[in-house]
Amino acid sequence: MTRPTPLWLLVFLQAAVSAASLVVEIVAGRMLAPYVGMSLYTWTSVIAVVLAGFSAGHWWGGRIAERDSDSALRVTGWALIGAAATTGIAVMLLQLSAGPVLTALPRPVWGITALTLVAFFLPSFFAGVPAPVLAQIAVREHDRSGPALGAMFASGAVGAIAGTLLAGFVFISWLGSALTLAVVTVTYVASAALCLNLGGAAGRKLALPALAGLLSIALAGASLARPSPCDTESQYFCIRTQDISADPSAPVNLMVLNHLAHGISARDLPRVMFTDYTAMLDAIARARHGDSGFSGFFIGGGSYSIPRAWADRGIGPLTVAEIDPAVTATATRDFWFDPASATVLDTDARRALRESDTRYDVIIGDAFTDIAVPAHLVTREFFELVRSRLTPGGSYLMNVIDYEDRLEALSALTATLRDVFPSVEVWTEQRAPEPGERMIFVIVAGDAPTPVGSLSTPSPDLTRYGALSDGFVAQMLARTDPVILTDDYAPIDRLVSPRD
Repeated sequence: MTRPTPLWLLVFLQAAVSAASLVVEIVAGRMLAPYVGMSLYTWTSVIAVVLAGFSAGHWWGGRIAERDSDSALRVTGWALIGAAATTGIAVMLLQLSAGPVLTALPRPVWGITALTLVAFFLPSFFAGVPAPVLAQIAVREHDRSGPALGAMFASGAVGAIAGTLLAGFVFISWLGSALTLAVVTVTYVASAALCLNLGGAAGRKLALPALAGLLSIALAGASLARPSPCDTESQYFCIRTQDISADPSAPVNLMVLNHLAHGISARDLPRVMFTDYTAMLDAIARARHGDSGFSGFFIGGGSYSIPRAWADRGIGPLTVAEIDPAVTATATRDFWFDPASATVLDTDARRALRESDTRYDVIIGDAFTDIAVPAHLVTREFFELVRSRLTPGGSYLMNVIDYEDRLEALSALTATLRDVFPSVEVWTEQRAPEPGERMIFVIVAGDAPTPVGSLSTPSPDLTRYGALSDGFVAQMLARTDPVILTDDYAPIDRLVSPRD
């Protein structure tokens, strides 16, 4: 090399690669959501796999950094071609491997981790190579090695911050996951070309690198050409609508958020619930407060099945805290929800309740979605807030999913609610469960018990639901020794996750 590489150019290159790699990390969580949901386990796996890739890449990059600058830059250029290629095929690889991997590893922790490894370890590995190489060149070729090294570390951190912010606030919401990865692929190709060009005369023979770059972009394009699992990709969810009706003239639609069915509605049957938990929430609330004349607040909207049914019955006023406007738009377009029938707040439910002193006769909590449970919506502090926003004699109802042979999550929530409310009931379908079955419950909390101990309601077939006896609940609490969930300690993900 005839003259030192300008420090500003090394700083720029490091910042660009760091930003691109962090964009991939943020996008990874969104891309996994349609297959495994968005939970603590998802983000734990993403962060662990990406850090493992960076660590392995840094180690290899450190060995490359021992070479002379020209040779090190050329090898780094090829590593960035590898980053471009593996990033470009990540969408396709994830779609092709999700089924086999999750079938082979049905336990969420192992399945999520393995799927993350398949799709995102190699992009992180190759993206980790440049940092030690560029830092070594900066120290080697500039007199003031300390400031040069500091500048390289700072540029990596600034690039990571920029990539995180761009991915979360700009790229995903405006471009979607696949197109965002295509932008990252192009960034890696451009960075590779720059490294090869800086690597002396041998590196300037860019015919093969250019072809490799074009191939990476083509692979990204092929990934984009594959059908997206999402009808709408919002800032929060991958949203899909599926027509499950037997008769096209009488449509029945299913809403899928990420990988889970989140609600079903029929165009011509606004008052009929199609799932056990919505049937119980609807029927129990009306059993406690009548068929009209009470107000309601909903923690989450989803397909808006209950708000739609209650509006049809003349129940109201209704308020729905649905943090994702795209979910509300989908419910309006595909699930026959009239947005004029309720006040819709595009914000987190806890924040909505905290910022307004309005009181409601009924508050409905729909926080449980598979192993992804918002911990801040199941704590004693939140339940105290809920009680403060209920009218005298008001009711709080929430759905819970738990395993028949464990009931640890149900027990913890029941015990926590008993710390706040004088009356707490647990409702479920009146039938003998299968061994180890994953069951749907509704917890009802208020000042007094429900006036009936059981009821029948369509869901869509006529089904009978009832409250568990006080003796059964007492035995459950004694057997499980439940933890009281608080803002400081709410291990709800662990309590609901399947275990051998």
